[in-house]
Amino acid sequence: EVQLQASGGGLVQAGGSTRLSCAASGFNFDDYSIGWFRQAPGKEREGVACISSSDGSKHYADSVKGRFTISSDNAKNTVYLQMNRVKPEDTAVYYCAAGRIATMNFPKGYGIEYWGKGTQVTVSS
Repeated sequence: EVQLQASGGGLVQAGGSTRLSCAASGFNFDDYSIGWFRQAPGKEREGVACISSSDGSKHYADSVKGRFTISSDNAKNTVYLQMNRVKPEDTAVYYCAAGRIATMNFPKGYGIEYWGKGTQVTVSS
């Protein structure tokens, strides 16, 4: 059974930090890219960051560059999103997702095969 288990987040003050984790199981982690996406109420889903499990290449949305860092622990099949200097506009439900390296498109999210359940991040001003 494929699982993408997201955890972390919660309520954080503006300017603060939090870390999300995405534990993957049930598929060959090394063949996939793992991405974080978010959706705020009334807004479209947005790609936040993505990492390739094979070569570690990373991509970020312009809105989070310099503040968020995506990383991967392949031994644990887990991807992390370190969120620093958070802003109220970062408030959203964050989802991790997996797509094959050759076909997944970031930030649009095409080619995603698996989605995890979201985790709420709320940034208070």
